[in-house]
Amino acid sequence: MSEDLAKLALRTVQKLGASYADVRYVAIEAESLHVKKGVPEEIRKGVTAGIGVRAIAKGAWGFAGTTVLKRASAVEMAKKAFKVALASARAKKTDVKLSPALAKKAKYSTPLKKDPFKISIEEKLDALKSAERTAAAESTELIKTSSGFFRAHKERKLLLSSEGARIDQTIVWCGGGVSATAIRSGDVQVRSYPASFRGNFNTRGYEFFESLDLAGHAREVAKEAIQLLSAEKCPSTTTTLLTAGDQLALQVHESCGHPTELDRALGTEADYAGTSFLTTDKLGSFRYGSPKINISADATAPGGLGTFAYDDEGVPAKNMPLIKEGLFINYQSSRETAAFLNLSEGSSGGMRADSPLAMPIVRMTNINLLPGDWKADELIKDTQDGILMLTNKSWSIDDRRLNFQFGTEAAWLIKNGSKEKMIKQATYTGITHQFWGSCDAVSNDDWYMHGTPTCGKGVPPQVMYVGHGVPTARFRNVRVGIA
Repeated sequence: MSEDLAKLALRTVQKLGASYADVRYVAIEAESLHVKKGVPEEIRKGVTAGIGVRAIAKGAWGFAGTTVLKRASAVEMAKKAFKVALASARAKKTDVKLSPALAKKAKYSTPLKKDPFKISIEEKLDALKSAERTAAAESTELIKTSSGFFRAHKERKLLLSSEGARIDQTIVWCGGGVSATAIRSGDVQVRSYPASFRGNFNTRGYEFFESLDLAGHAREVAKEAIQLLSAEKCPSTTTTLLTAGDQLALQVHESCGHPTELDRALGTEADYAGTSFLTTDKLGSFRYGSPKINISADATAPGGLGTFAYDDEGVPAKNMPLIKEGLFINYQSSRETAAFLNLSEGSSGGMRADSPLAMPIVRMTNINLLPGDWKADELIKDTQDGILMLTNKSWSIDDRRLNFQFGTEAAWLIKNGSKEKMIKQATYTGITHQFWGSCDAVSNDDWYMHGTPTCGKGVPPQVMYVGHGVPTARFRNVRVGIA
């Protein structure tokens, strides 16, 4: 039924005269569970399905989508997309051109051992309650609240295009996290595992959630939250900074992922979250970071939240270098933006939409900082005076992705090559290319894939799932401790 409707919509818009068209049938199943203070606070499940029609007519784009899965609606959306394209053509500056994409007939599913949607809610809640109870039990006096959460997502996408593509994909991801909040005399400290806010997620089955072992880490989470109550505040100084885990992942996301999106650089993303300091004149010549910095957009990385086989334009997943030995060499792009700049590699293959009612836009896949040649403990031993920060607490970055400030849940002072003591209220600030230019070492043994399921972009806003593989990195002469 779903493919019949997609074919009907495609035939209709082609007969109307579209020079190019594609139709996506999308069905999304989502589940979210949250346990707080031993009580299930949220048990939410939902299903969304629909079709989205994209068309080019007279050199301009049109789009329409519906969740009404009937033949009349499919025809109506095809006609609407064509009409929108004709209306857009009256205001166009140039004709839309697309870089080549070999039409494929393919099928792909996320590799998994256990379908998270076939695991009972009771089993998942038991796992969350066990983790939450363990955290809460560390101190009934100081741990005022603790929580655990689980999320799972399954998305079936069928893409048909006027170029002959037929791509059927099913993407599955899941994960979760646990946190503990300690309070004493008005001081509130939070520690989280495996990351703050969103936890961690992978394109794998329920076995990934099990591998997080939330209950096994919950006691340490609570202990560190309590330790932070007695910790000294982060000093205000210029020092050597080591970042690890989800903090470095977020740093990559905000100061490397978003600025390298070509739609931002071209100014078409300005309404929602700004543009990019990486203007097109910098491509191939701008020194983004030190020679230690190698960053790629890799939609092929196993387990990454931005991993798939084809994007929503039918472009195969790619591993696209963005920054090579500190030099900015590529953008994340679409078929249209790649053609606009005549990029020899064509689209980077990251066009995605978060629902059948949304038009695909340039999105991050897995934006990864590649491993270096150090071991993480060697980095600490080699640092005489510095601070190790991890687990994000707050962030702020300007609309061109240039000036930033980040804060972390926890940090450790490093003295004479060892972690001396935990400190709290740790923050650091910088300017993107100067910060990455100050990196003198990157580890390789603790490289890990972090998943972010809530990256916002677009007007109307879309929320997408992306990944970041990062190790530990060291940066010199960084300003820290600014409130």
